[in-house]
Amino acid sequence: SRRIRRSFSAEVPAVRAARRAAGLAGLSRQAVTEVRRLGPLREEYDRVARLAALTAGTSAENERRMRLESYVLAARLEQVAAAASTRLQRMSSGRYTLVHSDARSGGKRSGLGLHVVDAWTGNERDTATLSGGETFFASLALALGLADVVTDEAGGVRLDTLFIDEGFGSLDEQTLDEVLDVLDSLRERDRSVGIVSHVGDLRRRIPAQLEVVKARQGSAVRLRTGGEGLSG
Repeated sequence: SRRIRRSFSAEVPAVRAARRAAGLAGLSRQAVTEVRRLGPLREEYDRVARLAALTAGTSAENERRMRLESYVLAARLEQVAAAASTRLQRMSSGRYTLVHSDARSGGKRSGLGLHVVDAWTGNERDTATLSGGETFFASLALALGLADVVTDEAGGVRLDTLFIDEGFGSLDEQTLDEVLDVLDSLRERDRSVGIVSHVGDLRRRIPAQLEVVKARQGSAVRLRTGGEGLSG
C-alpha cells in the first residue's frame, strides 16, 4: 500500500509535466502557423506604410519632404507661372519671369515655391526680394495667369470679370502705364476689369468710374465718364 501511494504520488507530477509539454508544443506549432499566416499581411502593411510616408512627405526616401497634394499642385503652379510670366515680362519691361521651385528652405517642406528670374542679372532669386511695386505687379500677373489657366482648362469656368483692389500707388509712372496696358489687353478676350484705388492719376486713364462720395447724410455712388486709357 505504501509502495502504491509512493508510485502514484511520483507519477502525478510527471503526467502533469507531460501534459504541459504537449500543450506548449501545440502552442508552439500554432504560433509558427500564425507567424507564417501574418507574413504576407506584414509585407502588405510595410508597403502601405512606406507609401503613406512617401505621400505625407515624412519618409527619408522623400528627400524634398513634398506631400502628394503639393506634388499635384506643383504641376498646376508651373502652368500658372508660365502664363503669369507672359504678362509679367510686359509689366516689367522684359526684366522678370516667374518659375516654379521645389527647393527646400531650411527645414521646411518644398513643392509650392516661386522664384523670379531677373534678366538684368541672369540670377534666379526668391520673390521676397522684390520691391513693393514689383511684388504688386508680380501678384497681379499671377492672378491673371491663374485666370488664364482656369479659363483654358477643359470644362473650366470662364472668368469674365476681374477686380483689383489697390496696389497701384506703389508703381512709378512708367510701370503704371505698362500695367494698365496689360489690363487693357484683357478686353481682347471680352473681359471686364474693375480697379479699386485711391490713386488720383488713374482718374485720367479710366473713362468709366464709380466714385464713392462721402457726406453727412451718408455715402453715395456717382457715375463718371470721360478720360482716356483703360476702360473697365
